[in-house]
Amino acid sequence: MSDAAQSEPLRTQLVGVSIDCLSEAQTIDLLATRSKAGMGSFVVTVNLDHLRRCRKDSDYRALVAGSDIVVADGMPLVWASRMQGGNQLPERVAGSSMMFGMCERAAKDGLSIFLLGGYPEGVAKEAGDALMVRYPGLQIAGTHCPEFGFENDAEKMETISKMLQEASPDIVYVALGSPKQEVLIRALRDVLPNAIWVGIGISLSFATGEVQRAPVWIQKLGIEWLHRLVQEPKRLFRRYIIDGIPFAMVLFLTALFARVTRNGSRMDSGT
Repeated sequence: MSDAAQSEPLRTQLVGVSIDCLSEAQTIDLLATRSKAGMGSFVVTVNLDHLRRCRKDSDYRALVAGSDIVVADGMPLVWASRMQGGNQLPERVAGSSMMFGMCERAAKDGLSIFLLGGYPEGVAKEAGDALMVRYPGLQIAGTHCPEFGFENDAEKMETISKMLQEASPDIVYVALGSPKQEVLIRALRDVLPNAIWVGIGISLSFATGEVQRAPVWIQKLGIEWLHRLVQEPKRLFRRYIIDGIPFAMVLFLTALFARVTRNGSRMDSGT
């Protein structure tokens, strides 16, 4: 068991958002340990778009701050933490990678998983079947692709609540995209207070093979967003080009300013 699984991890702050300094392996270890101990957890994998939303949406910022574990799903966040010094993010913890790693750990430890969300209808079931083939022994407690607009329908929300209670999974993956998935987790978390809740975006489509992840070397260079943009230009152009690149510059400048300020404070104190 890693040290991260035994104690609270160190955190760093980027543009006012606290992020746990955890590697993917440490995150999986921590979640598996918390699950065995019956410690429910709400996990947010923040990327550049999440940080940008936190800056302009106080309710979303409070939602992220109220989660139990926040990891960095983006190399710009890792680079920014290195620029500003202090506690640094060891690596990118992509929700799409962590989902597979956690499924492998769940199969080993006998933890059950519920897949909620996905598009189009049937993707959750298909992803569950694919994951059970990939990780023999994995228990899929249930799957459900809710209809569009379900979050505004009390009857449909109640149906989902009952479905989750009956399935009683150890881990719930919510694949609805952000911020809808985080908002839904906040609304439903009390239904299964001892479960691990993780928002995973379009990761179920990675499990089925419908959407292809970038090669590892592209991921390591921090340009997986470009690979995604080529696959879905209409949906992602605004997020990555119009909003993402300018905000990345803001993030880096803020990190550099924080470093200069920290160094200045050390000089003033004579340390």
